[in-house]
Amino acid sequence: MSPLSGRGLVLVLALVLATTVQAQPLRRFALVAGNDEGGADTRPLRFARDDARRMHGLLTRLGGVEPSDARLLLDEDSRSFLQALAGLESSARAAKARGERTALIVYYSGHAKDGALRLGESTLDLEALKRRLLAASADIRIAILDSCRSGALTRTKGARRAPAFEIDSGATREARGLVILTSSSADEDSQESDLLGGSYFTHHLGSGLMGDADRSGDGQVTLFEAYSHAYARTVADTADSSAGAQHPTFSYDLAGNGDLVLTDLRGRDEGLLVPRTAPAGAYYFVNPAGLVVAELDKAVDAERRLALAPGRYTVKRRLADRLRVGEAEVQRGRTTVLDESRLRDAPFSDDPVKGVAPRERGLLRTYWTLGLTGGYHAFFDTPTRENLFLSTPLLGLEVGLHHYFRENWRWDFDLSLGGRQATLELPTLSGPRYRYSLLNVGTSLVAEWPVGRVSPFVGPRLAYLVMGRDFEEESLPDQFYAVLTPGLVGGVRWRMTDRFELTGRARVHYLLYNVDAQRSLGYWELGALVTYRL
Repeated sequence: MSPLSGRGLVLVLALVLATTVQAQPLRRFALVAGNDEGGADTRPLRFARDDARRMHGLLTRLGGVEPSDARLLLDEDSRSFLQALAGLESSARAAKARGERTALIVYYSGHAKDGALRLGESTLDLEALKRRLLAASADIRIAILDSCRSGALTRTKGARRAPAFEIDSGATREARGLVILTSSSADEDSQESDLLGGSYFTHHLGSGLMGDADRSGDGQVTLFEAYSHAYARTVADTADSSAGAQHPTFSYDLAGNGDLVLTDLRGRDEGLLVPRTAPAGAYYFVNPAGLVVAELDKAVDAERRLALAPGRYTVKRRLADRLRVGEAEVQRGRTTVLDESRLRDAPFSDDPVKGVAPRERGLLRTYWTLGLTGGYHAFFDTPTRENLFLSTPLLGLEVGLHHYFRENWRWDFDLSLGGRQATLELPTLSGPRYRYSLLNVGTSLVAEWPVGRVSPFVGPRLAYLVMGRDFEEESLPDQFYAVLTPGLVGGVRWRMTDRFELTGRARVHYLLYNVDAQRSLGYWELGALVTYRL
């Protein structure tokens, strides 16, 4: 999905809460779901599942949610969503019966339309979900919706389009109630970014939870800090987009001390530290895939910490006339201190954060698939077919490169083998048995039209065929014929799960035979393919 495209992304997230001073620790339960599909009348999203994976990782790594208390759903329907929610509600009730304070975290990233979440071909009414969360037994529920027109859920009860409110941090009671955050207002589209590999809102919320939103410098990111940060950055990044500025909303209905801590970075040895001596400015952290995974706005004489996951990152700081670029490696269990003096100067043309849109620079998110194929190869009915080239079953491998040239284009490379035993019948010779073999190597460039989980496709193909006859009688010489054959391929690809796909296809090719006489022949292939997304 392009950085300027409207995104029907629905995230219902209930984020992690820690407690305030003198409050009993919370047992946190999290449902995190992402669905790129929204039914037949919607266009598939590109990053909903990636957003869900990211938030699940943040909650279990930084948010105090035990992996056993978290559920990650990818491309599941509303029934699976509600079943997972019921399971977490049951666990929260059991914990509360033992005297524990509980928080229920629900996150969904996907489509929304006409007041409902669109989970593939199924729907889930937003008001029904809100009533479900209101009735849940957990002490605190937080829902975050990152979707087109998701603000419709908050506008009925005190939604604020800007983060211009105060939280009573002096209250003595422990917080209880429901908070809803949405990525856009009731009449706005939510937008995705190729460069960020996700939605603007989720990216800035996640970056804020890792430390960028910690404006107080106390090592804790509160609900108010996280929302204020995500609001300001989302509005700024989408202001010049073709869809227009996107304004997150906030609905707050908590009793007691409401300044809830979402992530606590204190005492963590793992991450990256930007020391006080480092220059002020905006720092960007880019992963090896070229995606901006976090940002940090450093003030003069301020120390900032970012809870990056272990890995190697490209660090970029923007100046008025150039960039400062370098590398940083975050090691597991250790704090990496950024040495800004080791960054080098670079022109703006090297900037992955601003400038030409990623789609125009060819930075589409390509990926590979590997598949096992089975099929059948045969020539169209001609007088010479049975004596020249036989029909035969095929087995083979296929590799596909998706979105390499442009979105929804696929470049395939395939290899298949076939063979059978046969008897040669000629007017002058009858009876010799032989082994017929076929080697088929080809490449295709196809265009796809995704409709939900199904993607019809069609395109040209060029194949190299090697056909041979290996006679049992040693007195007869073996024969083979090799030729390039142009053709067409078409079919339908069906995504069964997040990683596995099933494809049915047909191929039609032209073959010129010019050994003993010049003949124009045609052949066809039918096949099925099971692929795995790498």
